[in-house]
Amino acid sequence: MQFKVPQFLEIEDKIFGPFTFKEFVYLAGGGGLCFIIYRLLGVWLGAIPIILIASFSLALTFYRPNDKPFVNMLESVFKYVFQSKLYIWKRKKSKAPEKEGGAAQTFETSPDGSRLNVSKLRDLAWSLDILDLSRKKENQL
Repeated sequence: MQFKVPQFLEIEDKIFGPFTFKEFVYLAGGGGLCFIIYRLLGVWLGAIPIILIASFSLALTFYRPNDKPFVNMLESVFKYVFQSKLYIWKRKKSKAPEKEGGAAQTFETSPDGSRLNVSKLRDLAWSLDILDLSRKKENQL
């Protein structure tokens, strides 16, 4: 017995003419909001908000940067702006005075000003790799 494999899963159905349901909601919502602002403020006071809302609604409907919906780009912007950021260290190379044994060791400087030698960096990288693997295992469960 053969089973048919669904194809073109990423393509949304066109429900309202050439528009998908989402695109229709963006256009209808933007048009409705523009109409409400027009009725409340009139043409002269409402011109700027109407233009802004109409352009945003049209961008949501038609603008597709990198062949992805504009909503995805807005979501990424909000995540970047409001999500906490983790800065571990800034890499600065400086030479320590040469020791009797030979070549100078290079040191890394962390943001708090403490110096990290190669073995400490290796231990830190190892612990980060282990913590990352344990998180992946927790997420899979």
